[in-house]
Amino acid sequence: MLRPGNAGSNTAADHIAATRLALAQLPAALRRRVLIRADSGGGTHEFLTWLTARSRRLHYSVGMTITEEIRHAIGTIPAQAWTPACDGDGEIRDGAWVADITGMLDLASWPKGMRVIVRKERPHPGAQLRFTDIDGHRFTCFATDTRRAARRSRAAAPAPAPRPVRGPHPQRQGHRPAEPAPARLRAEPNLVPDRGAGLRTAGLDADARR
Repeated sequence: MLRPGNAGSNTAADHIAATRLALAQLPAALRRRVLIRADSGGGTHEFLTWLTARSRRLHYSVGMTITEEIRHAIGTIPAQAWTPACDGDGEIRDGAWVADITGMLDLASWPKGMRVIVRKERPHPGAQLRFTDIDGHRFTCFATDTRRAARRSRAAAPAPAPRPVRGPHPQRQGHRPAEPAPARLRAEPNLVPDRGAGLRTAGLDADARR
């Protein structure tokens, strides 16, 4: 869906229009079993209020801009409250943690049942740190209403197998990985054959070039 070049990133009307078009492509029986995802441009009151209307019963997971209130809450999270983050396959993601800060924020103006999750992780090697990065970690947060689905998945999932203890990541610590030892060099006889006898370039023979 093309938009004008001056369209804003937080325009709720555009998010609603795109969502309507996406839902219209689904079979009617599946339109109430949909998780809507968006970046922080979709973290607006108007868009989330539209998603959570009773007639739709949609679920959402959208990025949230880190406001001053969220930044203050991040600074007060106890160390033991951070939980290792998992990737899409359920494996623990190295160097990333998450924490639920819903109870530390005033969410009275947002839809009921909304949760705010913050994630901190080490930036990838070579990334430039920002002014808002704390202790060398980068923070992002998102809002979701999938509390019940998360509880069901945790109850149904088997206990994870013990994972081996990992040491510090050499690249994230600013060190280059160890390079393999160079192979021993050996002379290659007759690598460059003697072409002097057949050299005839610009009227010069092999003797003239010495």
